[in-house]
Amino acid sequence: MFKKITLIYGDGIGPEVTKQSEKVLNTVAELFGHQFEYQRALLGAEAIDATGAALPEDTVEKALNSDAVLFGAVGHPKYDNDPNAKVRPEQGILGIRKALQLFANIRPLTTHKSLKHLSPLKPGPTNEKIDLVIYRELTSGIYFGEKQTAEDGSWAADTCKYTAEEIERIARLAFKAAGNRRKKLTLIDKANVLDTSRLWRKIVQQLATEYPDINTDYMFVDNAAMQMILNPAQFDVILTENMFGDIISDEASVLGGSLGLMPSASIGAKTALFEPIHGSYPQAAGKDIANPIGSILSAAMMLDHFEMHDEAALVREACTWTLANGFVTKDIAPINFYFTSTVGDLICDYLQGRIVDSVKQDNIELRKSTII
Repeated sequence: MFKKITLIYGDGIGPEVTKQSEKVLNTVAELFGHQFEYQRALLGAEAIDATGAALPEDTVEKALNSDAVLFGAVGHPKYDNDPNAKVRPEQGILGIRKALQLFANIRPLTTHKSLKHLSPLKPGPTNEKIDLVIYRELTSGIYFGEKQTAEDGSWAADTCKYTAEEIERIARLAFKAAGNRRKKLTLIDKANVLDTSRLWRKIVQQLATEYPDINTDYMFVDNAAMQMILNPAQFDVILTENMFGDIISDEASVLGGSLGLMPSASIGAKTALFEPIHGSYPQAAGKDIANPIGSILSAAMMLDHFEMHDEAALVREACTWTLANGFVTKDIAPINFYFTSTVGDLICDYLQGRIVDSVKQDNIELRKSTII
């Protein structure tokens, strides 16, 4: 199978982790007889430095003419520390979401037994195994609504607006996902206060009649924030609007032990974008210490998007193997850690069947995955 992929390395650790995903994809292509053609594009601080724009037109054109986009990270301290900067890296990621009509952000969370000690949750039966996925609407709501600020700075307003069509298109994706999982969907809203939330609830209730095998329930966002800590294992598929999804998914992301582990997909009408949820982490840039697992699992989500499900399952199996055997980066093991490139090489070795059952950490060099 042939697929054209746009690679956007982005800022900070983006290039390092994305290159490991590219390496994994090349291994998958070799093993399964696929052909992946890559084209590089700019976004964020690197784009501003090169072109003056956070999202060059060339990047949008390349993304629209590809089967998927693999993205690294966005953000740079020189812009964070300059309140007068008129062009900021983050404008690039918001812009590409809008340009590609990426209306659904999908964030899965699966916890690993070997990393339980890193989770902020107390040990207990309800926290033994967490396996959920969040469907967050991405191109509407308060982030994209009309904004107003008084000339004298005495007040400001942000408008939150949703249409029935915007709600229905992501809700259908979430219902279909629930049908392939544990058949439970939870809508998170604030329908006791907000008109937009009441519209969300109305549309989801109507759609629920088309999916009678799905157990659909509803939860106010403040309660959901508590339940994510008290009993996160109760959730299967979570559906919510843009701002609530932004907050809830970030809360969920720390439950697994590291931000570096979580992948995401943003699905649009014509193409899709895949990226780890972590930021650009500029302090680690160029040091070969960033966690590539989130990016590699994002590549696995891309493979699923291509309907290469066996390939995606094998990549996830390889990532689980590295975590279970302690081949982890500095964010997980500050002292006995392995380098970004080493973890990427190990995952490729696993995919190629070069891993033996008796492999031990002592047999792997810090910067190489050669098994002695």
